[in-house]
Formats: sequence, structure tokens, C-alpha cells
Amino acid sequence: MRRGHPHGWTRASAFDNIFVERLWRRVKHEDGYLKGYATAGELMVGLAEYFAFYNGERPHQYWATRPPQVVYRSAVGGGAVQMLVKP
Repeated sequence: MRRGHPHGWTRASAFDNIFVERLWRRVKHEDGYLKGYATAGELMVGLAEYFAFYNGERPHQYWATRPPQVVYRSAVGGGAVQMLVKP
């Protein structure tokens, strides 16, 4: 819980949540609604397959249509460069 607010929410934490909300919206629209999983087991397998696709094959506009796994392994782009280069 963050200090200063009785419910633990601040403006900063609301903006932190945007990325997670966007990811789950994409998962629901690109996978969940299309496949309509009937059981929890099917859902778990489907999500594992989707996240493997999302990280390894799906093009991402932010990284010039490269998947996150390619960017991560090349250490070029996003936070990878910032983490490797110390100020």
C-alpha cells in the first residue's frame, strides 16, 4: 500500500497499471474471445501458447515490428540498452 492515500492508489500507480491493462485487453481480443476456452486447463494451455507467440513471433510496433524476444536477445532497444549502459 502506498502512503498518503487510504486505498493505496495514487496517480502514479494508476499510470503503472496502464501497461498491464493494455496487455490483457490485447490477450482477450487476440486470443480469448476468438477461442472461447471451455475449461481452466484449456485456458492455461492457450495462454502459454499465446504468450510464446506474443514474445517470440508477434510483431510489435514499438520495436519496429520486431518481437520482444528478438529485441531482448540483441540487447538493442527499449530498456535493454539502458540496463547495459551505466551513466
